[in-house]
Amino acid sequence: MTLRTLRVLSLPLALVGCLSVGSAQSTLPDPVATFSILGFDPETGEIGGAVQSRVFSVGNGVLWGEADIGVAATQAIVDVSYGPKAIKLLASGMTPAAIVKAIWDSDPDPGYANQPWPKEGRQFAVMNAKGEYAAYTGPKATPWAGDKGGKFCTAQGNILAGEAVVTGMVDAFEKTTGHLSLRLMAALDAGQAAGGDKRGMQSAAMLIVKKNGGVWLNNDVVLRLQVDDNAEPLKELRRLVEMNARRLNRR
Repeated sequence: MTLRTLRVLSLPLALVGCLSVGSAQSTLPDPVATFSILGFDPETGEIGGAVQSRVFSVGNGVLWGEADIGVAATQAIVDVSYGPKAIKLLASGMTPAAIVKAIWDSDPDPGYANQPWPKEGRQFAVMNAKGEYAAYTGPKATPWAGDKGGKFCTAQGNILAGEAVVTGMVDAFEKTTGHLSLRLMAALDAGQAAGGDKRGMQSAAMLIVKKNGGVWLNNDVVLRLQVDDNAEPLKELRRLVEMNARRLNRR
């Protein structure tokens, strides 16, 4: 995740005839302007997510998943702990809606020097291994920000061109056939076609899990792809997704 460093200069203060001038540095995280989708395939039992953003290596902080448990996406003013917390609560049997509330309510909301509302700027989504989901967009997530649910999918994003981004993603996911990876990829392409991240493109990622669904023994990762820095990350991600689809067809 990219970081920006702001130099904060203290104003001169006169206290009992003494003048003191100082400076300090505060390091603040950029909002992860992102559009992502979580999806489930009831025929195969595979569950996963995909994401694109104008930040470096977006997949490292946004997508989380565990076979037979579920997946999560955490973005905007990111608290990365939301991901593993969501997976742990899914494993305990909590519903996605209850998990979203529990994580939100337990967020200590520490604030930053010039940003006192990180909790209200967060966005996250949770889906269990049955395809049931819940999503939340904080009231101060940078606009346009919002989420939209469909059949076995939820799309969410912030700093987007508009609502058409998430609407197009859900529509593309539901209308595309074939492997879950192709449906997630179609959703990302549709989101970008509708304007995507207003700042542009840089990285993309996809994660799909299923118990023993990966190659080799004892591997629950069906697919884990990351395009960390590319002028056309979705083009490169699609190349990898289609390469994997050809591999699956040869089985």
